[in-house]
Amino acid sequence: MSHDEYDNPLISRYASREMRGLWSPQRRHSTWRRLWVALAEAEAELGLNISPAQIAELRAAIDDIDFAAASRHERALRHDVMAHVHAYGDRCPTARGVIHLGATSCYVTDNTDLLLMRAGLEMLRAKLAVVIDRLATFAGRHRRLPCLGYTHMQPAQPTTVGKRAALWCYDLVLDLEEIEHRLATLRFRGVKGTTGTQASFLELFGGDHARVEELDRRVARKMGFEQVFPVTGQTYTRKLDAQVLGALGGVAQSAHKAATDLRLLQSFKELEEPFEEKQIGSSAMAYKRNPMRAERICGLARFAQSLVHSGEQTAAVQWMERTLDDSANRRLTLPQAFLAIDAVLILYRNVVEGLVVYPQTIASRLMAELPFMATENILMAAAAAGGDRQELHERIRVHSHAAAREVKEFGRANDLLDRLAGDAAFSGVDLAGALDPMKYIGRAPEQVEAFLEQVVAPLRQAHAAALAGPGEELRV
Repeated sequence: MSHDEYDNPLISRYASREMRGLWSPQRRHSTWRRLWVALAEAEAELGLNISPAQIAELRAAIDDIDFAAASRHERALRHDVMAHVHAYGDRCPTARGVIHLGATSCYVTDNTDLLLMRAGLEMLRAKLAVVIDRLATFAGRHRRLPCLGYTHMQPAQPTTVGKRAALWCYDLVLDLEEIEHRLATLRFRGVKGTTGTQASFLELFGGDHARVEELDRRVARKMGFEQVFPVTGQTYTRKLDAQVLGALGGVAQSAHKAATDLRLLQSFKELEEPFEEKQIGSSAMAYKRNPMRAERICGLARFAQSLVHSGEQTAAVQWMERTLDDSANRRLTLPQAFLAIDAVLILYRNVVEGLVVYPQTIASRLMAELPFMATENILMAAAAAGGDRQELHERIRVHSHAAAREVKEFGRANDLLDRLAGDAAFSGVDLAGALDPMKYIGRAPEQVEAFLEQVVAPLRQAHAAALAGPGEELRV
């Protein structure tokens, strides 16, 4: 590793070896060669003069890439695909003349990107299923633990710790469904020629349209695709990149939202992300336990979200059958979006698996606000005991504002219940019983149970193999 040049932290710090390997030069250019072999095979099967020996020579060299030679060729030719055609031809002299026969550069570049995106989506699908499973377990465990709810970031009707986690979990379920949809509808660019008309292949096959169509299908099947784009320009439509980036951006949105909630809850001392024995929270403030993993989730997720717009803009500005202003952009956005979301999901799993809950703090913060929330029930009970509803409402309003003043202006405890207890209008009400938090969480526990049974259980069954796999160790 060189320390005098910039090093992408997605590679050196955050993403998994598996995802780093997927977007590596070796994987990319080996895939180019696999595509050249598939093309030669299909052309031979359909009658072109390509020998089994030539195909065998090409196949034997798929992974044997002389990157230094390719670099020398590219410096002279200023064309990356032709540089690798020449490097492959140097390694396979007998087959040199049939490499890339009839194809344009996008035959290897676009089809490779589709293959890499498919593999990347499959990797992320597995990681996403694991995070959903772990969050669901957490939600089930704490489905009956009341906590303060918030709307407008102000105290609101109580919910439960498990119900809140189910909200985070369901966002990821929707993201998983979107990734499943992208995988199910992903198509191969196939063998389409220079501007998408297949003119070069029609020439190779003597005007035989049926064989050109069959060539397209055969190469796609050899590369593991049953569907091809019905029409393309020189490239497949860049809308597909925008759609895939959008799916990854959806994961980023969900993770950022949940990690932000966790950061806030950690500041309230209700929940806490994992903190290791020798971990340092601050170089100056030794006591600190900062939510650095949740913060990193947010930082990486925000970066991934920013790449979505780049894909959308690239799709919008492609002129006619293609322009090359997409190339440099896609070399950055596609790999880095996958690497960033891979890192986000590694972090998310790590946080959820080690999440610490502090029930006493949760209860203390809830009880400090619950008297205000209990006033509606107290009003109804006092009215049922014979009081005048409007008069009772006014008395509660006055007492509530006085209690709030004690809290806000003087920093004293909420004494609303004491004030109501001293008011004869509420003498027939069980004020202590009104402060049972379980009376205010509605169907939160039952909603979590139904969510786990109806949504998560089928997902767990469908992704059982992924759930059994080992997790990634955090590298920093």
